Amino acid sequence: MGILLFEAISGLAIRFLPFHSAIQWSVIVHTILGVIATVPVVWYMVRHWIDYRNYAMSHIVLLGVTGFGSLAVCGVSGFIVTWQGVFGVKTSAFWREVHFFSTYLVLLTVLPHVVFSFLRVWREGRNGALGSYIFQSFGISIAGILLIGGLHGVYSGRKHVNEFPSDYSFLYGTNRPFAPSLAMTDTGGAFAEESLAGSKTCGTSGCHSQIMEEWTPSAHRYAAMDPAFQGIQDVMAKQNGPESTRYCGGCHDPISLFSGTKNIFVENLTGLHGYQEGISCLACHAVRETDVKGNANYTMTQPSEYLWQWNDSGIARIARDFLIRTYPEEHNKLSKRAFKKPEYCAACHKQFIDQEINKVGWVQLQNQYDNWAASHWNHKGDASKTIECRECHMPLVDSTDPASGDEADYNRTANDAKHRSHRFLGANQMIPRMLNLEGGETHARLVEEWLQGKIDIPEIGDKWSKGPIVKLGLEVPDEVGVGDPIPMRVVLGSNKVGHDFPTGPLDIIQSWLEVRVTDDNGREVYSSGKRDAKNFIEPGTFLFKAEPVDQQGNLIDRHNLWEMVGVRYRRALFPGYSDAVKYTIPCPSTVVRSDEKRADDTREESVEVPGVSDSGEYHITVILQYRKIDQYLLDYLLGEGKVTAPVTEITRASTTVKVRQSKTNAAIPAVPPAQTLVRAEP
Repeated sequence: MGILLFEAISGLAIRFLPFHSAIQWSVIVHTILGVIATVPVVWYMVRHWIDYRNYAMSHIVLLGVTGFGSLAVCGVSGFIVTWQGVFGVKTSAFWREVHFFSTYLVLLTVLPHVVFSFLRVWREGRNGALGSYIFQSFGISIAGILLIGGLHGVYSGRKHVNEFPSDYSFLYGTNRPFAPSLAMTDTGGAFAEESLAGSKTCGTSGCHSQIMEEWTPSAHRYAAMDPAFQGIQDVMAKQNGPESTRYCGGCHDPISLFSGTKNIFVENLTGLHGYQEGISCLACHAVRETDVKGNANYTMTQPSEYLWQWNDSGIARIARDFLIRTYPEEHNKLSKRAFKKPEYCAACHKQFIDQEINKVGWVQLQNQYDNWAASHWNHKGDASKTIECRECHMPLVDSTDPASGDEADYNRTANDAKHRSHRFLGANQMIPRMLNLEGGETHARLVEEWLQGKIDIPEIGDKWSKGPIVKLGLEVPDEVGVGDPIPMRVVLGSNKVGHDFPTGPLDIIQSWLEVRVTDDNGREVYSSGKRDAKNFIEPGTFLFKAEPVDQQGNLIDRHNLWEMVGVRYRRALFPGYSDAVKYTIPCPSTVVRSDEKRADDTREESVEVPGVSDSGEYHITVILQYRKIDQYLLDYLLGEGKVTAPVTEITRASTTVKVRQSKTNAAIPAVPPAQTLVRAEP
């Protein structure tokens, strides 16, 4: 009875008292004593049944039998929850509720049964036995409570030091400690680095291992440790002071931002103590609210921690996993309905600079959210027609994860055995290959397939377009005369992109058209958009890009956005819209060789210009290419020729143009300056 009384008290405390380390110790002691009590309780119940099974029915017998059944249900459900907590990946909400409500039945039946039994003993004059029984029962339950208090005193979890460094620079005032970023904590103060890190433990629990595998090579994971970001941050700190890099930290490096790492006299502005996780699990899941203003306009809360939360091995890890699974309410708070809204993504996927940054005024930068919100993909209030950020970039995948299923979505169920991929596939195929990440090659391949529109998403298959993300169409004449130039119009249509294509920082991203024209023998007649030996794209190439400028009109070509005041040129495709590019392709009609003897008795180098005679054909191929960072910036940040961004062929289109017979010998058109004659190879 003493153990049962303790189990009832501790169980109700677990249910109704706030999340606390003492309550977590209650879960552990409650479980251990519950298991230990099984043998004596079952032994007592069997003996009790044998002794009283032939008694005439009375209110005491009825309460005893009902209590017997209630206690059996409570015990069985407790064993099921315990088993799931130790050996499963989550506990069943159904069995947790059965265990809890059966406790009420036990109290409503066993307690009156005991009270009536007490009255009978009192009437029989056995007061000493009654007093001893009560004293021992309450004594055991109080001892259990004191045990919990003692364990809490010995270990109550890791204590975080939520303080800024003593030399922290409050450049914009103490009320805006993280400015010029708009990110804030709910306390207005610092958060210890480790309180937002530890993502690895989410995978070692056996619960979210699949999600961890997806996140590990992602651009979110390496948002802070991308060498290009690190290089730009270093330049910004040297030019504008380290405090200015807080502008970047809200989206790229929140752990360092909120811990006060981006500060004066700090050599490494990211992960001062090794917590280099970029957008960690908690950096997303601990966001309390967001605003569509952008520039990391969100509020972060410091999550409550479970005992041994950061242990990923040994008995401590087992105890931590058991607590999270059997006492999951606090953990479940990390999953919010807000995550499902595009407005949640807008906090970081919308950017501007203002006078605090460029000393001049407000300038809009990348803005995926407003692009999407104004596009044909957004049908406000009608989820069946709208395609949201998560449906594209976090498509549903087959899952054994405890987070699978979601009955709150209009098109899903609680048992659909799927979760949203945490790869966040987009357009960064560079990070996983450059850093040679675990699983990086697979991730990069998936990014390329994503860019090429090859990944099917059944969830939105009935409202998403088919084919490549950008379609190409070629308009050329059916035939031309010998030696005549070929007029060509290339039409590009944004087919299945939810925002501008390309999107992101268009001063460094490059998407361009590569044009190849060959004759019947496969010899190249014309080209545009080639890369040279140093991976620079040749001048005159059609590029989707932006050309920002500083106050003096100088080109912003080192991603030095803190100096930007405007844009002199910008070209991108709005969702559902098209663009066109015109070419005039010079096509010679004969093969010309220059091999003449000069006056100084030397000979000119042999140069061959291929051409097409009557009845031949020109073969035209146009390719839409993409790479994440232009070569000039990579050379500037990482050293000349050391790194180049992988190039993805998004789509291509091909056609042929016939050459009609002509009696006149047309002159060979002059080759434009941007076109280099093809040097004959031996």
